[in-house]
Amino acid sequence: MDTRQVARHFAATIVEHRNRLAGKAEDASRAQQAFASVHTELAEHRVKHRDDTHALLADWVGRDADGFSRRADRTRSALRGTGEAAGKAAGITAGAAEALVSGHGAVVRLLDEYTERAVRVLDAGLAVGQRPALMRAVGEVADLVRQYTGESAKQVAETKVALADAAHRLRALHEPREKPKRAGSGSAGGSGGSGGSRGSEDTRGSGGSGGAGGAHRVTQVAASQLGYHEGPGNTNKYGPAAPWCSSFATWVWRRAGVNIPLLPFTGAVFTWGKEKGLAYRDLSRARPGDVLLFGTGPQNTSTSTHIGIVEKVNGDKVTLIEGNAGDSVARRTHTLSHSTFYGGVHPS
Repeated sequence: MDTRQVARHFAATIVEHRNRLAGKAEDASRAQQAFASVHTELAEHRVKHRDDTHALLADWVGRDADGFSRRADRTRSALRGTGEAAGKAAGITAGAAEALVSGHGAVVRLLDEYTERAVRVLDAGLAVGQRPALMRAVGEVADLVRQYTGESAKQVAETKVALADAAHRLRALHEPREKPKRAGSGSAGGSGGSGGSRGSEDTRGSGGSGGAGGAHRVTQVAASQLGYHEGPGNTNKYGPAAPWCSSFATWVWRRAGVNIPLLPFTGAVFTWGKEKGLAYRDLSRARPGDVLLFGTGPQNTSTSTHIGIVEKVNGDKVTLIEGNAGDSVARRTHTLSHSTFYGGVHPS
């Protein structure tokens, strides 16, 4: 019996996750290269258009020349705008490709780790040479499959969120910008009443990173969700149908004005904070509006296990508002200790 082949047969879903992410990564890489090429070509075309226009107008004077010059300026402006949009699109798709490559790599590692463990279990069962031992080994492999398939599904879900965020940003590049309203124009509620609420969550979700009053906004948004309960199969309004404590925390931050993607994995929040210079290991730095990470480190779901939003700190006690705490959003108090938390992240 080829135990490696048997182990891979059981892991068909994980293999599918690996292959799906690999194909999408190639598509995203090609899209990024296409946008980058358009950006470069339009920039070169704009420079050539400018030089040709200047050469043509060098000895041309009169009203017609002025009109041609204005039209040429508009053309160059359009080329510049389109080129800048292509450059931004290249950056967005590069980020999506990076997320896909990262997710694919994580699933490959999970598949390899599962296979090695499953082969050892099956080989041990075969070595005993008795049917009950082999059946126990198959049962252990089935448990491993469930465990590792769940982990690979989380990687796929996290990657889907990154892709959805990239798609939203790409669509925004093509949406016409609203012209600013003159003072006194529009409805009475246009600057903050219900009449001006359309799109306000998107604006806050992609805006600055906190600022004055930012901690109050974070804790206010978090507290407004207390009592929310998940649906069947981890379904929730904050992110993928999976453990959602991190989706909740980043959902709250986005609505409070923090420029962070929706991140379903807790360790990714710490990694994001580290890249921004906002992460810390010294728990004495914890303050309202921060997030605290449970576990020992951000490496994987076994080491980074949970996340909560700091509502208040009182000596060595910290009160958090936590998503997916008993399947709901709940307020809980913990000892501020490295035996519980491995670090935190400021929103700004």
